Amino acid sequence: MSQKFQSERLGTEPIPKLLKSLSIPAIIGMVVMALYNVIDTIFISYGVGISAVAGVTITFPLMMIMMAISAAMGIGGASVISRRLGEKREKEANRVFGNVLTLILLLSVIGFTGAFTFLEPVLLAFGATPDILPYALDYMFPILLATLFFTFGFAANSIIRSEGNARFAMMAMIIPSVLNIILDAIFIFGLNMGVRGAAYATVISQVFTSAMVIQYFLSGKSTLSLTMSDFKLKFALVKEITLVGLPAFVQQAAGSLMMIAINAMLIRFGGEFYVGVFGIIQRIIMMSFMPMAGVMQGMQPIVGYNYGANNFARLRQTVLLSLKVTTIMSAFVFLIVMLFPSFLMSIFTSDTAVIEAGADSMRVMFAAVFLIGIQIISSGLYQALGKAKLALILSLSRQFIFLIPLVLILPHFFGTTGVWLAFPIADTFSFILASYLLYRHRGTFLGHKGVEEQAVDYKEATTSGS
Repeated sequence: MSQKFQSERLGTEPIPKLLKSLSIPAIIGMVVMALYNVIDTIFISYGVGISAVAGVTITFPLMMIMMAISAAMGIGGASVISRRLGEKREKEANRVFGNVLTLILLLSVIGFTGAFTFLEPVLLAFGATPDILPYALDYMFPILLATLFFTFGFAANSIIRSEGNARFAMMAMIIPSVLNIILDAIFIFGLNMGVRGAAYATVISQVFTSAMVIQYFLSGKSTLSLTMSDFKLKFALVKEITLVGLPAFVQQAAGSLMMIAINAMLIRFGGEFYVGVFGIIQRIIMMSFMPMAGVMQGMQPIVGYNYGANNFARLRQTVLLSLKVTTIMSAFVFLIVMLFPSFLMSIFTSDTAVIEAGADSMRVMFAAVFLIGIQIISSGLYQALGKAKLALILSLSRQFIFLIPLVLILPHFFGTTGVWLAFPIADTFSFILASYLLYRHRGTFLGHKGVEEQAVDYKEATTSGS
């Protein structure tokens, strides 16, 4: 497939076939990436113990901040690039890519220096107790040293998808994830390196990801190409990348704050044991949501390209199909968790107390998960369209506006159960908000007007809303 056709098919290929070809690689890649996190936790649980799982869980907020930076640069850059390609402005798309790489390099310096300066105080502020702090330090120190590789690999993967090459983006997630799993087994069990072994396995796999991505761009397989002048920061592009990527950053940063709040409430009302339980459940949540996020990622380049090309009929068809698919997926997740929670927990541990506590907690937490599909698609939609304010509202809604206050309030009345109850209540409120915003713009997504009239209505609606 030629580089040009690779991008142009976003505006010509039938939507069901196109969404399938872009989503399935993203789903596979993200599931495998989540799987290595799951196996990482399984190995730590069986190889070290539930206290080690709690220590790694304490590091989640810091990990999510790293991912927030990556997501902001990657998704922001990918959205701008896909729209530039749709507008036939290839040179401008190259300049956007170069600016993203420069921003990544500058921001990665903070993570590297942070490993030697603020890591321990930050982990203590996040709720690390004397018993679990050593595990948290062993895990997070090597990862912070490798901030550049984490940020570059994640951001570049989003950009590769933006030009329609979902297959390579998938392989750039699958191969390092498999490598991580193999190294986990060697370092944790073979070399008895414990939690630090898991961190080393993760770092090596991310270095490998970066090498794959660099080779891809240097080989000429990409639609994008770079010259030295593309790396020079251009304020207008940096502003656009940052504004579009801000919702993704805020969503991940809000997730970090959410994790801090949850860990604090669990330690206060239940102890370190429940932090470990939540660490396992968090991995199950990740595995459950990754396929839906894959559909969203497959949708985004189609939406961005056709919005840039003013093809609103294809945009609408893509959104409706994505909503249907993710709704079916979320309903399936609901049924599995309600029917087999103990089995899911037993994958991670043989500790009966952990299994029983986790099974009861999961049934509460997943009670409204069948509503999550519309939240994921609507947030990704407005990111792809470059509608930063609407995407920001949706990104903030579930974790920051609804979930964190509920997590901080409900445990005072219901103990640790209050932490679990916060999830379905927040899901319900977020679903209502996302449904309202999509209904407000139904002239574009669901209406029966001509394409030109839909374009006018949508431009007016999103201009007033963003």
